[in-house]
Amino acid sequence: MTGTVEQVGAPVIELGLPLVGGSHQRSSAGTAGLEVSEADRSERFAQMRAGELGSLHSWELVTAVDGPGTRLTTFLAGCPLRCLYCHNPDTMEMRRGEPVLAEELLRRIARYVPAFSVTGGGLTISGGEPLMQPAFVARLLRGAKELGVHTAIDTSGYLGAHCTDAMLADIDLVLLDVKSGIPETYKRTTGRELQPTLDFGRRVAASGTEIWIRFVLVPGLTDAVENVDAVADYVATLSTVSRVEVLPFHQMGRDKWASLGMDYELEDAQPPSPELVARVRQQFRDRGLTVF
Repeated sequence: MTGTVEQVGAPVIELGLPLVGGSHQRSSAGTAGLEVSEADRSERFAQMRAGELGSLHSWELVTAVDGPGTRLTTFLAGCPLRCLYCHNPDTMEMRRGEPVLAEELLRRIARYVPAFSVTGGGLTISGGEPLMQPAFVARLLRGAKELGVHTAIDTSGYLGAHCTDAMLADIDLVLLDVKSGIPETYKRTTGRELQPTLDFGRRVAASGTEIWIRFVLVPGLTDAVENVDAVADYVATLSTVSRVEVLPFHQMGRDKWASLGMDYELEDAQPPSPELVARVRQQFRDRGLTVF
């Protein structure tokens, strides 16, 4: 494990009412049931730096999604990537979230501890990209562990340097989205570099933390044999990977791009055929990996 990375806190932004209300491809509560902070601007900035306040897009209670058992999944606002296939583009900017205190969210989590205990579930922090708000995530993780709750983060790993050793110690499961194995394809898909994801995955594995890999299969973008081979070869080097999820591309987020006035480059892309999905899953299985 690397040395502790200095905690810099969440980026400072002005939080107000969301431009687009909380929503997600599955049934979502938005921010319903949670009290939104009424603090003034200067107080909010201080709370964000301390990890007491975050920008929340939505939350939901689901089973067998985003980790084992029944999960309370929080979707934080803000992401440094611009994935061409993103089905929640309304989570890309932190200003589209609502200001929610960590203690308020932890009170909600505490209500579901009995359900988590029965089902083997827990808390999953997703986004957007949760590591855009590292101080807030650290506070949620610590609070959840104090409640005895299983924790997971769903991350691209691009901001893995924001995850301190203390945070990693409070994470039971990392859902790592490896979007490509070839740097050029990764840059085309996300607008960013691949290396930080690779580095974070190796660091997580070295810590002994369980990893689930997620790979989105997009025909004409991420489906090339050599690209999948590169992802599979990398994943096979991570000793704590327990499963790989091959996620077929869909068009469920297309209308959101239009509603936000954003250019959607995959307008004509089709979901992968069953034969293509089977081929890609077999490429991972050929490395001895458990694939879903």
